[in-house]
Amino acid sequence: MSDDSNSGHPKSFQDTFTLFMGFDWAQKKDHEAVAVDAAGKIVLDRSVSQTADGWSKLRDRLMARVGGDLAKVAVAVETSNGPAVEQLLAMGCQVYPMNPKAAQRYRDRKAPSGPKSDRLDAWSFADALRTDGHGWRVLRPDDPLTQELRLLCHDEVRLIQQRTAMISQLREALYQYYPAVLDAFDDWTCPGAWAFVERFPTPAKLERAGKRRWQKFLHTHKLYRPQTYERRMQIFSQAQDFCGTAAVTNAKSRLAVTLARQLRVLERQIQDYRKAIEELFAQHPDHDIFDSLPGAGPKLAPRLLTELGDDRERFEDAQALQCYSGTAPVTRSSGMSRRVKCRVACNKSLRHAVHLWADLSRKSCVWAETYYQQKKAKGMSHACALRCLGQRWLKILWKMWQTRTCYDEAFHTRNQVRHGSWIVTLRQGDPC
Repeated sequence: MSDDSNSGHPKSFQDTFTLFMGFDWAQKKDHEAVAVDAAGKIVLDRSVSQTADGWSKLRDRLMARVGGDLAKVAVAVETSNGPAVEQLLAMGCQVYPMNPKAAQRYRDRKAPSGPKSDRLDAWSFADALRTDGHGWRVLRPDDPLTQELRLLCHDEVRLIQQRTAMISQLREALYQYYPAVLDAFDDWTCPGAWAFVERFPTPAKLERAGKRRWQKFLHTHKLYRPQTYERRMQIFSQAQDFCGTAAVTNAKSRLAVTLARQLRVLERQIQDYRKAIEELFAQHPDHDIFDSLPGAGPKLAPRLLTELGDDRERFEDAQALQCYSGTAPVTRSSGMSRRVKCRVACNKSLRHAVHLWADLSRKSCVWAETYYQQKKAKGMSHACALRCLGQRWLKILWKMWQTRTCYDEAFHTRNQVRHGSWIVTLRQGDPC
């Protein structure tokens, strides 16, 4: 029989690769790598240390097996990012990320009795890739600019989460000895509120400072508002009416000042991240596409861009993107039973960004607000209505992303009219 490559027939997945490797990555110990050939026979089984020497030895062993062409090595790994994935891609291997739930099922298939080990995981991944890999999607690394921008966005979100946690700790400390300050300031993400705690850390010091210094502080930190001035003055004058004991005040005021100072430092770092993200976002080829999204703004637009990446083949249609972001529901149907529930397995970062974007888009797009209110009128919760709106926005975004075109409200309105969208009949006023 003639070879497929000579007869014009495309090669099968098994014929494309020489080795199928399962890679069980670890953080506190060595990685485990097991490779099988096309027949399923284990031909490589070794631990890989997260060092230059460890990766070099693995590379040499693989090179010897495939005749120097690492593109003939397919690797299954239970993640799509991290140092291990970066090393495998840098070596030239074809990486196939696995869903953790699917990885668990392949483990169970190899060992139904329930044993578990890193080597067993690596072997089950390798054999699963050999038999089922034809239906998996290979990982396409984004360009360095997109990678850096994504990492900055993720780290910025983590820093914001740290700030939120510290604000909660600060509020808890103030509640125990200084509740008047909590009543005086509504927004505790405002640096002015932290500065107030530093300047007047206890009710006694606030009282001794006097009204003129209170006024000066509000003006200096641009916190003076005619609508809140009188209320704040009254709260400050009565701050000692509700305060903790001397022991509690001494201890918790020290903690409150410490947290306020840490928050000010953390806020400066967050602002530095924001500037770096804005600079990289402005350099990205897809900047105009995502910058045109109503409501996304300078914070959410870079996050949406980096989660989609620059590989246009990553999502074959809008539904694939909707499933990936978690806006598409999951249907379970069996016999006479049919259940529809919220999708849990998805990209959490993208889901959060889409939720915020959908909510903000209502302020700048009449059709988005109309759609949201219609869903609310049907009895949906706020979160569910936003998820439905996000589902609709993602269909638009996918098309924009594929065609590399910016959002055009007039064009979208014409499409709604052409297709007889029910939103058109409900809209009030001019389009956004």
